[in-house]
Amino acid sequence: MHYYRSSNAGVSCWYKYLLFSYNIVLWLAGANQCCGAYGPEDWDLNAYFNCSGSSYSREKCGVPLSCCVPDPAQSVINTQCGYDVRTRLKSKWDDTIFTKGCIQALEGWLPRNIYIVAGIFIAISLLQLFAIFVARTLISDIEAVKAGHHF
Repeated sequence: MHYYRSSNAGVSCWYKYLLFSYNIVLWLAGANQCCGAYGPEDWDLNAYFNCSGSSYSREKCGVPLSCCVPDPAQSVINTQCGYDVRTRLKSKWDDTIFTKGCIQALEGWLPRNIYIVAGIFIAISLLQLFAIFVARTLISDIEAVKAGHHF
């Protein structure tokens, strides 16, 4: 959460890519109904969403759009739905944002989908082994040509 909008462009870009990938995986899995690692309070670690008096960001005491509960009645997504939501009473948060942490959501999703995860892992491993085999064959062919053996 701390590096979500870091002043170091490389760190910020990498972290956003990581969070984006994580959100896509959870979205595809149907487990995206979460906010923060352990809950919405985790966003206090980020300079922009922090509730301290030293923050002048418009997103102060808020959460990102990915934490918002979608409203099926709205045809246009409200990108500011997370603004100032953490200034309200915690009992009112459930109406606007997801309050379960994403680690908890992933821990609940993973056991239900372990065969799919294992299948994807095995498929990727086999593809990598095949790529290693092809690369090794290519290296052998190059070495044979260098040695003067034509085939």
